[in-house]
Amino acid sequence: MNNDSPSPAFRPTIFIVLVLCSLGTARPGTAQETRGSAELPSGWIELVDRFETYVAANRVVGGSALALRAGEIVVRHDYGLADLEAGTAVGDRTIFHWGSITKTLTAIAIMQLRDRGLLSLDDPVTRWVPEIRQIHDPYGAIDDITIEMLLTHSSGLQNPTWPWTEGRDWEPFEPTTWNQLVAMMPYQELLFRPGERYSYSNPGFIYLARIIEAITGDAWQAYIQKNLFSPLGLSRSYFGVTPYWLAPDRSHNYDIVSGPSGEAELVDNGADFDPGVTIPNGGWNAPISELAAYAAFLTKREAHGPEMQRRFDAVLDRATLQEMWAPRVPVLEDPGTGRTESMALSFFLVKDGGHSVIGHTGSQAGFRAFFYFQPLKQTAVILVFNTANHAPGEEARIAFEGMMRAAYAVADPQN
Repeated sequence: MNNDSPSPAFRPTIFIVLVLCSLGTARPGTAQETRGSAELPSGWIELVDRFETYVAANRVVGGSALALRAGEIVVRHDYGLADLEAGTAVGDRTIFHWGSITKTLTAIAIMQLRDRGLLSLDDPVTRWVPEIRQIHDPYGAIDDITIEMLLTHSSGLQNPTWPWTEGRDWEPFEPTTWNQLVAMMPYQELLFRPGERYSYSNPGFIYLARIIEAITGDAWQAYIQKNLFSPLGLSRSYFGVTPYWLAPDRSHNYDIVSGPSGEAELVDNGADFDPGVTIPNGGWNAPISELAAYAAFLTKREAHGPEMQRRFDAVLDRATLQEMWAPRVPVLEDPGTGRTESMALSFFLVKDGGHSVIGHTGSQAGFRAFFYFQPLKQTAVILVFNTANHAPGEEARIAFEGMMRAAYAVADPQN
């Protein structure tokens, strides 16, 4: 249900079921590519081919991909529909939901406060969030959980925010208030001694948001708007319900589920849903162009002009960003493929097939997003889809793996 966690049943706000065999996999005339003045980046043609294979294998309704070089969008590929029933095509204004990529915003906010001397990464979380002492702690170590452990997913806290659900329509999508989350704490358990290993935790980033709010007096959404979105010029990024003036651009999101007879069905979940109290770990809504502007901030060493450079520096010092990308906790090592992953401060470091990238993924409701960059080369690739296949077959799995390998090659070109 929540970002990058196992996927319990999703309760749609709008329930429209379409049998997939009646849709087909091809939508002629719904894929388009927009290029800048620069030549196509190395590997882009293969990535588009893998992208198209993935959307066909997973019956994706709509999506986008783009490549960034030196802070500029070089090429963008749009596919399919943002609203199947209305026939609205995906385009440069389409607003997607970016799920757990939001966590990197929360981490940058924490580092802003660290750089101002208002906190230390070694500070115990219970200094600001004493409520977590209610979590069952067989190690007597809750007070040992530090801010850094939350940022690196090594605290021992559980993965999902809301694991108690039967998938009924009346149940909330996620906890809607802080009090609800606190009320569940006595029914949670610390899974291992803090700092011992990696284990992804969505609630950890809600606790980081509580720290930001306690120190600044701002609601998390207001803090991010004032201290990240505003200086970076992200005027079409928002949290929660879509503003009325952006509503025509908001993509619907879709789930592919098994129907009563076992056939694949497409469920239209509508446009908006309520992430509730989980917004700091997965609530970012924006067009892909604003994710590109964010990637430009992360990858471009010098902004266009002194005013934008001043804004970049005001958001976070380059040295601090580099600190955020240093490996801290191992995540996986696959001897068969040679792929490794490690955890930095909210960013994942991936090495695969000779390519080395930094980034994060997002998965919430029917949206799926992938955000990877290589700051030394000032390059990035971003993928986003408005459809989640909850019963993918072998063909879909192979298509996904091929697309990701191609994405890494574009994000970290070897020439």
